[in-house]
Amino acid sequence: MQQLIIDLALPAERYLAWYQGRAERVLMYSRDGRRVSLPAHHLRPFLTHQGVYGSFLMQFTDDGKLLKLERLAG
Repeated sequence: MQQLIIDLALPAERYLAWYQGRAERVLMYSRDGRRVSLPAHHLRPFLTHQGVYGSFLMQFTDDGKLLKLERLAG
């Protein structure tokens, strides 16, 4: 199992593209510089009226399948 830490600042207006069908994935970068493309629906539990903000721990298999996404405290 691999893991990455991602700091995300995604305003609600940008996330709206997923609801409108104009986007399916969110492109972000991990703290170690790796590019991550995640289906937008995985971020929905963390969506507020302001958007999706915070630091997240992403755990995934060696072949890239997402196992867990959780917001880090702080």
